This record gives sequence, C-alpha cells and structure tokens, in this order.
Amino acid sequence: MAKVIMTCGRICTGKSTYAAKLRKTLSAAVLSVDEITLALFGHDTGDMHDTYVERTEKYLFEKSVELIETGINVILDWGFWTREERRYARDFYSSHGIECELHYITVSDEEWHRRLEKRNAAVAAGDRSAYYIDEGLAAKFAAIFEPPTDDEIDIIYRKEVNK
Repeated sequence: MAKVIMTCGRICTGKSTYAAKLRKTLSAAVLSVDEITLALFGHDTGDMHDTYVERTEKYLFEKSVELIETGINVILDWGFWTREERRYARDFYSSHGIECELHYITVSDEEWHRRLEKRNAAVAAGDRSAYYIDEGLAAKFAAIFEPPTDDEIDIIYRKEVNK
C-alpha cells in the first residue's frame, strides 16, 4: 500500500521544495494547504484565514486517504507545527491502516532569516505566490512551532546556509 509523508518544519525552511523533490522520487501527490488557500482566496482571507486553513486540512486528510487507497503516495506539505497536530495525523492514518512518516526539515536561524527575506522580496515583487511574512508574523509562527522529538521523526533533513 502507498504511504503518507508529513513535512514538518517552521515556515520558510524549504518544506515545499523538499516535497517537490520527494514527489518525483516517490511518484507521489503533494497536497499543500497554502497552495489551495492562496489559489482560492489569495491574500484576502482576513479573519477567516485560520478557518479556511482548518477546512482545507480536513479536506486534504480525507483526499489523501482516497489517493493512498488507489496506490498513490501522498506528501502533506503544511508544517505540522504542534505535537497535537502530529499526534492527530498519526492517529488518523493509523485508524485507516496507512503507513505514516514524519520528515523534519530544519535550517539554522541564520538561514531561516535569509530565506524569509528572499521569500518576502519575491512576494513583494510579484514573482512568487506565497504569504508575505513580516517580522511580527515570523515571531508569532516561531512561538507556535514545537520542534518534533526524536521519537516523532522518521527522517531529518538539515539544510545549511546557502552562500
């Protein structure tokens, strides 16, 4: 049977890039919350953003089971920032008899800040469809993120500073 891979890491650590590369290796479908919410709502979600994200995640959990049951590997590209999210996902897939892996993507703080600046410049220039992450939002997201413990991680991918 096919399996599901959850990408875990702070915003702007390279999860989507990692998922795209892994997609080719595993012949997998990548399911991305950001891709869907940006396509449907753009940057105009306002106070509804968290509601739209929650609804999208619920939809993608169900869609991933459908894909896996037809033999397609699935990569979930949405961060899994908290232990509770990761536990829920493992329990969900376990209840469906589906193998689940957590791939933790991490970078140094220096590299993270460099990536945020690069991403924001591309978004501001209209060269990239992604959320602009200002300093306040970056701090908020950093405070929410709970790094996975060793017993949660199946594969760790560390990307060093690009010089």
